[in-house]
Amino acid sequence: MSTMTTTVSPHIRSERTTQRIMLDVIIALCPALIASVVIFGFRALLLTCVSVAACVLLEFVWEKAMKKPVTVGDLSAVVTGMLLAFNVPVGMPIWEMLIGDVAAIILVKMLFGGLGCNFMNPALVGRIVIMFSFTTDMTTYAVPKLSYPIVANVVDAVSTATPLTFMDRLGWDSFPKLLLGVHGGVIGEVCAAALLLGGIYLIIRKVIKPIIPLCYLGSLLLFSWLFGGAQPVLSLFAGGVMLGAIFMATDYVTSPFTNWGKVIFGVGCGLITAAIRVFGNYAEGVTFAILLMNILVPYINDLTMTKPLGGAVEK
Repeated sequence: MSTMTTTVSPHIRSERTTQRIMLDVIIALCPALIASVVIFGFRALLLTCVSVAACVLLEFVWEKAMKKPVTVGDLSAVVTGMLLAFNVPVGMPIWEMLIGDVAAIILVKMLFGGLGCNFMNPALVGRIVIMFSFTTDMTTYAVPKLSYPIVANVVDAVSTATPLTFMDRLGWDSFPKLLLGVHGGVIGEVCAAALLLGGIYLIIRKVIKPIIPLCYLGSLLLFSWLFGGAQPVLSLFAGGVMLGAIFMATDYVTSPFTNWGKVIFGVGCGLITAAIRVFGNYAEGVTFAILLMNILVPYINDLTMTKPLGGAVEK
């Protein structure tokens, strides 16, 4: 007689695993990684590989030290390492980036219980730690190396501003450069076309729903226009909004699980980003917007919780 296993609902059968989902995310990030190497040189690849290796090693050592099951095989640490590297300039000293890796994996992820227990996006917290600790290095953006051979490794010592700092002087002739990433910025955010390609892949693979990215981008466009921001349409392709909307805001753990919750989350991210960009002294606002909305996710989930068919509302 076969053994019967009894578990609580819901009973969902799926071949999709955490490892498979994370692998899809890694694949979706590859176009942006390739673009960063073409734009900035091979040091972009070096930073990404070092960040990934550090995140995997940190998670492995922590779990071994705490005598917990080793979970590096789920590839979540690889994704965190890639995203954190994508959030630093190509000239960033490696040891400074490693401090962000420690903050992301140890402080945000492992101390809260590992994957699924963190209440904020680890890579974004790592970026915040680096930003406040090494502000000069985080705001020194290398000139794109497209005029050099792809094998070029040298990072130009001359820094340049990002398009967000002079949006009021940009015209539609700048759109191709914004789309292809021929401008200053952090490694993974400059090439909007590569990020959009990765987002389309994730939607086709049903790894993410398009609700949050569309609501984020749409609300950012609307509120930037209402607040009197310069070039609202072009601003969608500048800064970290594409990277944030597609790969950060859609994180399963730190975003709402209901469709209406995703709408509220995306609109909130767009509103906060627009407010910071237009009224704040800081040209970018994506990191703060997503982290602030991460904090509100439990309340959004409670607010938008669906009522079970035939169920009664608890009073």
